[in-house]
Amino acid sequence: MKRIVILASGAGSLAQAIFDADFSDISAEVVALICDKPGAAVLERAEARHIESYLIPMVEDRAIWNTELEGLIAALRPDLVVSAGFMRILPATITERFKIINSHPALLPLFPGAHAVRDAMAAGVTQTGTSIHWVDAGVDTGKVIAQEKVEILPEDTEESLHERIKIVERGLIVATIRQVIPTL
Repeated sequence: MKRIVILASGAGSLAQAIFDADFSDISAEVVALICDKPGAAVLERAEARHIESYLIPMVEDRAIWNTELEGLIAALRPDLVVSAGFMRILPATITERFKIINSHPALLPLFPGAHAVRDAMAAGVTQTGTSIHWVDAGVDTGKVIAQEKVEILPEDTEESLHERIKIVERGLIVATIRQVIPTL
């Protein structure tokens, strides 16, 4: 059975889509969630699905946090790590050791970083979307695996557009996991 570990920081709607997916036909299962934010709703979502959860809050010395995160991931023995709204840049020691994918709310290489939806709207583009990519030590610079477009509507606000992207993102991350797992 292939082992999937989820990294998440927030509400967990993307993680929930992964928790709800049935990967038994590809011999895979979500074995754990790692979160960096105390009180994040994703922790409750994981608990409700009986998924083992770990909390590693950020500390002042980032090197200590990186080492703790790397050690925990290694102990969980994942075949695939999925960054599902995990708002941390991972160091090369982690990205080179583990196979990690990330979901990003833009059509990479356009609009990398934490404010992709706002940046797309500010640029005046008519479409954006979501990308699933391999994680490297850069900011959304890893090789893109899959993308899906989302039109920007004249009445969109940053919030409404982001919500529409999230709907597409949930399906794309599950489909990408299904695509990637058999190759590992």
